[in-house]
Amino acid sequence: MTDVREVTCRSPYRRTQWIFAALGAAGTAVTAATAVYAADRGGLWGVWPGIGLLSALVAIASLRGAVARVSADAYGLHVRTLLRRRSMPWSGIADLQIRMKNEWNHKAPDTRCVAVVLDDGRRRLLPLPRSWSPEDPGFDAALETFRTLHRRHGTPRSDHLPVVSHRSAGYGRLGSLALCVLLLSGAGLAVWSVSGTAAEERAWKSAVPCTTRVPAAERGECLSTLPAEIERTEAGRSRNPGRLYFADGRPLERLRVSQEAAREFRPGDRVELTLWRGEVMKVAGERHVWREHVVTPGSVAVLAALCALAAGWPGARVLLWLRRRRLPDDEVLPSELPFVGALAGTALWLLPLAYLHPTGPFDSAAGIVWTAAGSLVTLGLFARAWRATRVRAPGGADAAAAAGEPARRDAEVFLAARFLESTDYNPHHFGTHIVIGGGPPAVTPHSGPGRFAAKPIPAERLTVKEVRRARGGDGKAVPSGWHIADLDDAGRPVRLAAAPGDLARILRELGHVGTPAGADEAAGGAPTAR
Repeated sequence: MTDVREVTCRSPYRRTQWIFAALGAAGTAVTAATAVYAADRGGLWGVWPGIGLLSALVAIASLRGAVARVSADAYGLHVRTLLRRRSMPWSGIADLQIRMKNEWNHKAPDTRCVAVVLDDGRRRLLPLPRSWSPEDPGFDAALETFRTLHRRHGTPRSDHLPVVSHRSAGYGRLGSLALCVLLLSGAGLAVWSVSGTAAEERAWKSAVPCTTRVPAAERGECLSTLPAEIERTEAGRSRNPGRLYFADGRPLERLRVSQEAAREFRPGDRVELTLWRGEVMKVAGERHVWREHVVTPGSVAVLAALCALAAGWPGARVLLWLRRRRLPDDEVLPSELPFVGALAGTALWLLPLAYLHPTGPFDSAAGIVWTAAGSLVTLGLFARAWRATRVRAPGGADAAAAAGEPARRDAEVFLAARFLESTDYNPHHFGTHIVIGGGPPAVTPHSGPGRFAAKPIPAERLTVKEVRRARGGDGKAVPSGWHIADLDDAGRPVRLAAAPGDLARILRELGHVGTPAGADEAAGGAPTAR
């Protein structure tokens, strides 16, 4: 593409988008006219604003997609959207990236977008081109044209094309931060309501039946009883509550009860209602007694603890992002699952403590000891999670430990590893493990024992070019803690992924077998120990 001068990207669905934009605009106009007509007639017009809003949203979204355009020439990138136009010269662009979106579901296709990194560090996501397939010639051709023009008229940081996914250091964490703040706000609100819930529970437990001496203004604080007759019952479906309807609408027309109570009571049953603070707290009949559920301070405290623990998950994602914000944008961050495990361990002692001591853990000696012991456990769990999520540089302690292990070529060892490209020894990406020892290294679709369906690896063809950490472009199937070995397979680039220590052992074995002496040993069996 050395002769490329310019390229223009438009939506491939422009005709359909224009049709939907016209239909949405027409629907909005018709709906508005119908709503005005129905309002003048005094009819039901409440549904029409919703229909008009939906039509307007469809029209705006379709028009936005139909109008969007991105073009590139010798002067830079030119972006046109529905509301604005913007140009970015190549001299002000530091890098081009691929952004992966909507990839939380492993079975769903990834959405690939192009992002522009400016010299000042800001990022701009281009509306076009976009791809919903891992193999899209149109997207790849447009991106390659952008990069060619950038190399010719600008100064790219490197020839490497970063692929940024939700696991990468360059992916924003604003959504995780907002979710964390929202959950912490819910926890704070629940903690604030614990004291009020405890006071209400104490008042309900201490309430006594009303007497003639109690003034009318204070009868809400005591228990009043009224007779009633059930006219009919209505049992709710699924999780919906049931209802009791009373004869002549006295003392009230209907009452929401549990499904079990609605099935136990019968039409014509004479019951006694117990009222407290203007609410029916008890319905007593000959066959069944229903009591209103009173929220306890322990349950509210448990809810607060659950919200706080749940906030720890997105909080851990933000923490890992801040901890490794100096990494390249496409490098995969460590998984937050060790912190999730620490939160789960904390829940084992925090939730019972919150339920049994909702107003404070320091109101008894048992609560103090419980809190102190649990805090020490949590501190140890989080220290372990912090250590487990450290970024391990290739060739570090794990590789040194693997290199120092004694070689036992008579014993088969199955190591979890994957070749990320489809090759003759890894057809259709079938391999999940690599077996070393007891013969030449081979790719297997299982974890052993035995070499059933194993494909020998041609170690003499492979040359190690680089060992690095996982990047966003390596795919979702590669765990975040694995390392990648970039290999040269007789001129073809091949990637091998495995845990750091396992990868060092595999590369050492491939290097040994790749030598002439090692090849003779692999062909003749295990060497005799001296």
